[in-house]
Amino acid sequence: MKTPIIELRNIYKSFSGNKVLDNIDLKVYGGEILCLVGENGSGKSTIIKIISGVYEADEGKVILNGNLYKRLIPTDSIKEGIQVIYQDFSVFPNLTVAENISLGTQIVEGKKFVSWSRMRMEAEKALKKIGVELDLDEDVGNLSVAEKQIVAISRAILQEAKLIIMDEPTTALTQREIHKLYDIINGLSERGIAVIFVSHKLDEVFQVCQRITVVRNGVKVVDEHVDSFRKDKLIYYMTGQDIAEEPFKYREISEDSILSVSKITAKGAFENISFELKPGEILGITGQLGSGRTELAKALFGIIPIDSGEIKIKNKPIELKNIRDALGNKIAYLPEDRLTEGLFLTRSVSDNINAVIVDKMTGRFGLIDKTKMNKEAKKWISELKVNAPSVDIAASTFSGGNQQRLVLGKWLASQPEILVLNCPTVGVDVKSKSEIHRIVKELATSGLAVIMISDDIGELLSSTNRILVMNNGKMTYQTETQLASKELLSEKITDIIDEAGETEKGDETSAKYS
Repeated sequence: MKTPIIELRNIYKSFSGNKVLDNIDLKVYGGEILCLVGENGSGKSTIIKIISGVYEADEGKVILNGNLYKRLIPTDSIKEGIQVIYQDFSVFPNLTVAENISLGTQIVEGKKFVSWSRMRMEAEKALKKIGVELDLDEDVGNLSVAEKQIVAISRAILQEAKLIIMDEPTTALTQREIHKLYDIINGLSERGIAVIFVSHKLDEVFQVCQRITVVRNGVKVVDEHVDSFRKDKLIYYMTGQDIAEEPFKYREISEDSILSVSKITAKGAFENISFELKPGEILGITGQLGSGRTELAKALFGIIPIDSGEIKIKNKPIELKNIRDALGNKIAYLPEDRLTEGLFLTRSVSDNINAVIVDKMTGRFGLIDKTKMNKEAKKWISELKVNAPSVDIAASTFSGGNQQRLVLGKWLASQPEILVLNCPTVGVDVKSKSEIHRIVKELATSGLAVIMISDDIGELLSSTNRILVMNNGKMTYQTETQLASKELLSEKITDIIDEAGETEKGDETSAKYS
């Protein structure tokens, strides 16, 4: 009988009396591609850390390649062929591609002197196994996200990985890079290397995985072949609820635009961008990473200056020299990276909610009125359904979905009339994603004008009334959402504008992998 690479039997784990894993069983065999899915806080990360030896199970057995470990530590896990690729890839930006791939192997072998020729040869061999070419002498800090991921995968292969765990591996990749990653994963599977794929993106779960294990509240709910699932069934297993996305129904509130953008250009970022936005609209903007979509969002919030063109609010020309100008014109911006740009992680819920309007939270003698601040925080906790037992808890302790709602509450407290959302549901679970969509739709129905930037086509189709596509800094396509489809938008997103202004199929990034 075939021996599994990893087997967990009756695993229990608690932290401070809170049970996070309850009788978990799991087997993964060589060449399998298993998707581990569940909401934030379901126990997925704890399972990964037990497999990799970071955490010790309170009860149960951990068996690697038939070997029972009473106390598994990370070095044991690595020796058994377990490799974890986290979202930051754990690469050294100041070292070369060859050094990142090969240096660890020579250190593990106890080499006193580095063999540079062997290092290059091993790195080249590892890259060849996954069918990729990279400049071995390039500093990893200069690579794209996809290339850094390839370095991490190559390093795992060189260390004779039998099981590679990938944690949210497609978060910052373009569509073409995602499909290339699928090819690499399938290639690993064909060579007998197992993959545990952790993702919130359910569409890709169905594309890449052979088997799906669902964890909810620390309990394994189901473990079946991918063909046994439909998307709605998978969502039900993950959440315990039937969650259906209702398409956004735009109702015209005014014939006049609240925001008019005419031929604006920011050199090196985007050029000649024009569009109109009315109150109550949710305008979707999409495009690959590097298309200029984020730079456009930042320009509308005064972070990036425009070199030419005109922006009007309620038909009056305005200048957005800085964030203060944007706030003065009732524009708010929810950034793509909530952790580094959206939140003060060590500060309380109350401090975060009131960060933008703190000058309005003063009492007599100009002192901060904490009672007033707490009242405002409680208001948005209630309206946005943030799971916060107290306004004094630090933002760092919340799940991704609750953190995103905190950022949203911070900007809504400023009473904006235009809200720019940059990838508002990236890294949040399916229930939080649906809740954020519901909130945004309700805000639009009440008259708020919304721009939603996203590379999640399903999100745009369910949550917008118009969609604009950007490529190479230019607006290349626009459509009413009801006339669009996943296939059409995928095609338009991967079109490239050449120097003559003609559209051709392809992707600059893909050339690196050909």
